[in-house]
This record gives sequence, structure tokens and C-alpha cells, in this order.
Amino acid sequence: MNCQVKSVEAFMYNARFATLLVLALIFAIALPAQSTAQTKFKYNGVYTAWGQSQHAFTFDHDSYEDNYVVQMFRLNLSFSGSENVKAVTRFDLGQGWWGIDNALRSVQRTGTSGGSALFDFKDTNFLFHVDHAYVQFKLPDKPLTFRVGRMNYSLGNRIMIDNNYDGVQLDIKTGENRKLTLSWAKVSEGGDNLSDLEVVDNAGNTIADNRDANLYIANFSGKTPSLKYNVYGFYFRDASINDMNAYVPDKLQFFKTRFSAQPTKLMSVGVSGEYTAGKFSLIGEFDYLTGKDEIANTTYGAKQMWDINDGNLSGFNLYLKSNYTVSPKFTLGGVFGMGSGDDDLTGGKGNINKLRTSGFFYITEIWEDSIMPDEEGISPQGLGAPNVRGYRELENTTALQVNGSFRPTKKLELFSSFTYLKSTQPVFAWSMVNGMPVIDTATSANDLGTEIDFRISYKIEKGLSAHLRGGFFTPGTAAGYLIRGTDTFTDIAWELKGMVTYKF
Repeated sequence: MNCQVKSVEAFMYNARFATLLVLALIFAIALPAQSTAQTKFKYNGVYTAWGQSQHAFTFDHDSYEDNYVVQMFRLNLSFSGSENVKAVTRFDLGQGWWGIDNALRSVQRTGTSGGSALFDFKDTNFLFHVDHAYVQFKLPDKPLTFRVGRMNYSLGNRIMIDNNYDGVQLDIKTGENRKLTLSWAKVSEGGDNLSDLEVVDNAGNTIADNRDANLYIANFSGKTPSLKYNVYGFYFRDASINDMNAYVPDKLQFFKTRFSAQPTKLMSVGVSGEYTAGKFSLIGEFDYLTGKDEIANTTYGAKQMWDINDGNLSGFNLYLKSNYTVSPKFTLGGVFGMGSGDDDLTGGKGNINKLRTSGFFYITEIWEDSIMPDEEGISPQGLGAPNVRGYRELENTTALQVNGSFRPTKKLELFSSFTYLKSTQPVFAWSMVNGMPVIDTATSANDLGTEIDFRISYKIEKGLSAHLRGGFFTPGTAAGYLIRGTDTFTDIAWELKGMVTYKF
């Protein structure tokens, strides 16, 4: 069986390079030179600044209070030499926290000294980041469109996968308003070097495993006048595991929820859609995941990063969101979400709900809102952020929400919601003993808490809007166990956020 698996993986590994070679030949032969054509240039973007006042995110007013302002300026550019080919890029400029210089001087980064080290990287207060950089081309008179480069990979409502990767995507048009998208992404090169081989010491121990992690996706999408739908699946393989580290979560550069699995093989199938009938609309998604955690942990790690399981992983996500337009000014809505959890952190099958996301799936302001401060995001937001480490998306969460929005004028919208939250599987208390976490298997709870949110939005003029939003989360016992390991801390977590957004 192992020989068969290795043969399949070797075939897929070699097939990727053959695919790139074929794409290069097709691009060179099928598309005529456009040296004399006038390049068409298009752009759009968004600027957002928001000030946040966050309190008691650890359920203790005395240990958590933060007031700060962040901003983002995102620019999308496309350059088209013909109707069949274009180059696309997206920049994040001036992105960061007000009052903090994100670029460290050389003396701080490397320990080097000298007069020039005091001033380098000082041409801007914020880093410049390239999110997307790819070329898209369509074969003339063929139902095939290719994208090659760095771009977004996402599925459904961004619950399982939502990230920028380097790779290849192919759209195959199968009919009117229907297409099949096949994708490959190089998730990780394994090591910042020119070798895919393991680094082994004299005793035969693996110091670093430089093998790659790859992602393969198939997504069939279509639409009718009343229905949009996607049927999809993916396969992820992380081969760099002999050094006892997996790309997820060990190399993400931010902390996930405590006691998380290390997926080394992961498969998923899912379906999502949006249905509209008159005044009623319904968005839905269901995903099932199965895989392997081939790293046999005997501890949870000093930062409670890992799960202890029998090497098998499975999980699911169920999401429903409905809206009904009661009148031109009033809309009533509801949300139901359920994600699987781990009922035994000391062994047995592990839980998995996703590969990697950027946190743009939204239910509440505080409990789940968790844009990550890595590639897409700027600052920790919500209890799912890495400085608090609550659940993100629907991991071990069952949520029921009722909400309503009211538009007294064309420019003003008022929104409010109430959300009840419980864990799908029990959350266990834990404590630190001699620097290592210990699970209290005799003490658990399911009540995560309740949350009341609000949002006030005002359109100042075309593209320009202002928002005031926030919420109050009342923690249950299970939320205390998840974030603090104990139910001792019970203060209400609350947040107030002011925003200005300009889209152009």
C-alpha cells in the first residue's frame, strides 16, 4: 500500500512540471504576439481605516484592554494586451497600525550595526505587499482559460479554504453559465533552500524535512435565474513531516486554536449554493473532511499547539443563512451553523474543519470575527485571533442567530443580531503543570455563550461610507475552558469599532 501511495505521489509530482511545460508551449504557440497592440489598463481598489476599542477578550477586564487604529489601502490592477490575455496584480500599500513602523531596521533584524543601519527601510511607515500576481489567458475558440501565478484559492463561503497561493488554475466552460475549475497550488516549498531532501544528522535523526506541500482542487459551478451552486473537492498532501512539524499549524507564523491536529493528508467534498425566490434568499454549505495526522505526538507542545490522536482525522461544516425582505425598509434574517469538534483530546480520532483560511467568514463581531494578521489581515480581531485563540469559522461550534436590518433612508442602514453559541462536542478544562498543558477529562462544558451585535452604516457619497459597529459577548463555562482553561473569569467581552471605507 505504501508503495502504491508513493507511486501516486511521484506521478502527481512529475505531472505538475509537465503541466507547466505544456502551458508554456500552448501560450507561446496559440496566442499571437501583441507587440503592436495597445495595452488596456483597468484598476479598482479600497481604502479602509478603523479604530477599535477592545475590552475583556480574556474575560477579565484587568488583563485585556486595547485601543488602536489600523488602515489598509488595496489596489487591483489589470493589463490586457488583447481580449484573450491579461496580467493581474493586487497590492496592499500603507497597511498597518497607526503609530507603529512595521519595517524593522537592519540592526534590529540582523544585529548588524553602522550609521546606515539607523535609517534603512525608512522610506515608508508601512510595508508594501503583493497579494496577487498572475497572467490569465484564454485559448481562442476554445472553452479553456488558464491562470498562472499567485492568486486566491477559496471554496464555498470561505469556511475550509481561503488563501493566496502560487499555482495554476484552469477554467473549462461546460455550458452556458457552467464551468469546471481545476487547480493546483504549491502551498509550501518545504524549506527556504534548493533541496527537497531531508537534512539528517550523524545519528540518523531528521533535523529538517524539506519536502513540499501541495493542494489540488476541483470545483464545478453553475447558475440559473434563481440558483447559484458549487460542487467541489480538494486533496492536500504535506510530505514534510519527518521533522515532527507540519505546515498546518507549525509553519503558519500565528497561533491557531489550542490542541489542533496536524493534517498531513486531507481530502474534502462539499456543496454550496445561493437560492433566491422573490423576497426570500438562502445561502447554504455542507462540507465533509477526512484525512491523516501522521505525526505521532505524545505531548501537546509548550504552546498547546498540537492534538494527540490515533492518526485519523474527520470533520464537517454545515452553514445556512437566510434573509426575508419584510418591506422595502426592513429585512429579517437568520443564521445556523454547526461544525464538528474533538470529543477526546487525549486520543482517538482527531477533528478537522478546514485547511487554512484568512478569517473572512463572518457570523458575529466578537466570537468568530478573526481576520488574521498574516497575509490578508492587519490586526487581531475577535476571540478567534492568535492572541486569544478561540475557535474560528465553525470549529466545534453550533450557532443560532436572528438578525434584522432597517433602512430609514437610502443612505442609512441599522443592523442588530442576537446569537446563541454552544460547542458541538464538550470543551475540557485544562491547566499548566511544570510548563506543559494537562487536560482535565472529568471537567467539561458545552455552553460557549451569547452575543448581541450592532452595526450602523451611512453612505456619505458614491463609494464612501462610514460605519459604527460593535458587540457584547457574555461567556459561558465552555468559552472559559477553551480560552483560559478555567471558568474563573466571567467578565463580558465587548468591542466598539469605527470605520471609514472608500471603494473606487
